[in-house]
Amino acid sequence: MKENRFTNRRIARWKQFSHKAYAAFCSLKKEINIGVLSVSTLAFANVNTISAQNETPRQTGMYELEEVEVSGTRVPLTETQAAKPVTVLSRNDIQAAAAHSINDLLEYAAGVDIRQRGEFGIQTDISVRGGTFDQITILLNGVNISNPQTGHLTADFPVSMNDIERIEILEGPAARVFGTSAFTGAINIVTRTDKQSHASVNLMGGDYGLFGGDARVNLTKNAVSQQASGGYQRSDGATKNSDFRTSRAYYRGTYSSAQTDVHWQLGFSNQAYGANTFYSAGYPNQFEETSRYLVSVQAETKGQLHFTPTVYWNRSHDHFQLIRDTPTGENFHLNDVYGVNLNAYFNSFLGKTAFGTEVRNEGILSTNLGKLLEEGQYVNIPGKDEVQFNKKDNRTNISYYLEHNILLKRLTVSLGVMANMNTALDHEYRLYPGIDLSYRPNNQWKLFASWNKALRMPTFTDLYYKSPTLQGNIGLKPEETQAAGIGAKYRNNFIDANMYGFYHKGTNMIDWVMYSSDDIYHSANFKLDNMGVETSVVLYFRQLISSNFFLDRLNIGYTYIYQQRYDDTEIYKSNYALEYLRHKFTIRLNHRIWGKLSAGWAFRWQDRMGSYQKYDNYKPTNELIPYSPFGLLDAKLFWDGGKYTIFAEANNLLNHTYYDLGNIPQPGFWFKAGVSWKIDFR
Repeated sequence: MKENRFTNRRIARWKQFSHKAYAAFCSLKKEINIGVLSVSTLAFANVNTISAQNETPRQTGMYELEEVEVSGTRVPLTETQAAKPVTVLSRNDIQAAAAHSINDLLEYAAGVDIRQRGEFGIQTDISVRGGTFDQITILLNGVNISNPQTGHLTADFPVSMNDIERIEILEGPAARVFGTSAFTGAINIVTRTDKQSHASVNLMGGDYGLFGGDARVNLTKNAVSQQASGGYQRSDGATKNSDFRTSRAYYRGTYSSAQTDVHWQLGFSNQAYGANTFYSAGYPNQFEETSRYLVSVQAETKGQLHFTPTVYWNRSHDHFQLIRDTPTGENFHLNDVYGVNLNAYFNSFLGKTAFGTEVRNEGILSTNLGKLLEEGQYVNIPGKDEVQFNKKDNRTNISYYLEHNILLKRLTVSLGVMANMNTALDHEYRLYPGIDLSYRPNNQWKLFASWNKALRMPTFTDLYYKSPTLQGNIGLKPEETQAAGIGAKYRNNFIDANMYGFYHKGTNMIDWVMYSSDDIYHSANFKLDNMGVETSVVLYFRQLISSNFFLDRLNIGYTYIYQQRYDDTEIYKSNYALEYLRHKFTIRLNHRIWGKLSAGWAFRWQDRMGSYQKYDNYKPTNELIPYSPFGLLDAKLFWDGGKYTIFAEANNLLNHTYYDLGNIPQPGFWFKAGVSWKIDFR
């Protein structure tokens, strides 16, 4: 029987790394997990070569990379120096999870709230720290792909799980690092850049007519590396009118020389799905189809002054039908986002200093969102001769930033400020400062403290959307918050323990609310205090007992959040902001069964605040039903055959009925199985 290889844990002090532009949190082409505070299942990933040759999970050792450059700042800092904790989910964690979308994977994170309307990432809202889905920035290889129309569509990713090298998570406001949309945090998806040329194919099937597959090719020669992939999934759906089909294509290229690194990427995704009661329980036959296109080019010069420019374009189409296959309540939207980010940094005896600017233009053409056009200005909708875009809006966001990092033996101070102006407000610049500190009394303990200020503009949906059940508000003010936090991390050879407390004081927070039982939803501003505690513990059994022990590691996480709303007007119901997770508990165990057969188990329990309005025969009643706590158990078995992998998995093993959003039941027990092959090019 072949033994799993194991490397004893040791300190690896590496003093110099290239700071790639696409690595927003600077993990530098290693599968590294750093500074886990709140996302327990993303704790300390295994360290392998970049995107290991075998794509299946290996039982490898964990290196404590104290000198690797990692940070949530504008400059590269080592993990030891970093003033803000960043969490990384490695390629090994992705392979071991019983998940087939990024959104499903993040379900296991104690500090992340995932509210799904459909399975496999169909219409998913992602939020952190009790915030809403519009308050988080999503990046792909460091490029902002957030959607200004609505955060509902931000999670339509053009990459599959097989494309991803790691996922990096930064919780807490980060406006001075990632711009104004990083209101409660940021998630960066980093795709794989393999050293060896190869191809891979993955096939999967399961309950409810599920079938999917993807293929990926990596070509590497001299200074150029290229990756291309494509995938397709479909299902009849676990409930009525919940069928879906998705397709995606992605290409990425990299050129590296002694003077410059250049990265470019192209992406496409399409999703078409039955949207049973997605936006209103009174309409069970809704339908939506979305498409996304993205292009970006990034570069980095090397030398005394590091210059890292980025240019990008994102386009998204959205077609919604209130009643499927009819023009009733039909909406069309077209978003274009153009951005230029110019960042530079240098080292001096005073520390590390960064400065730069970003310009981001957001525009929309729509049949529902925006300012009414003159009749002669209407714009044709591709493929729809009988309908035209008759509304439009556009805004430009300009930011300048300056950041300095003071680096002492046991203390790091990172402070900076962003000056921001948005043409939708006025032409005045507003300042958003922040400071992060870390103190290391010894090699086991690290203490954190931070204070940051941030702003978020309303989405076009917040401002303009109008339907039989929703009414936007053109008078909405931008959200603002001041956030403070303290935390501690303890680490030795076999345990990592983390605790973090935070307090966010929000002004002009945005939510959709009802003022009475027979009212529709209105977008409105209010004040909101948000506070909580996040904890996690990771046990490494093979570090503690033996390298051949059958148990690998155990991850446990818990998050508690409390919110207090302040407003002169009483409300009947909140649709998003006050429907937060009061409690979330996660536990995950990975272990070997026999030989090449391994298993992963994941359990989560959550208790959501708020309630939803009961409907009877698709008509609203005066009864509000509180969200019920629930627990879900997932499991995955996988056989690692070297060039091939076979897996079988089940979600919701106990077949519980549960709701992420009111009146939208989620699937019960769902079985899936599949196989993957890999071919190396010699």
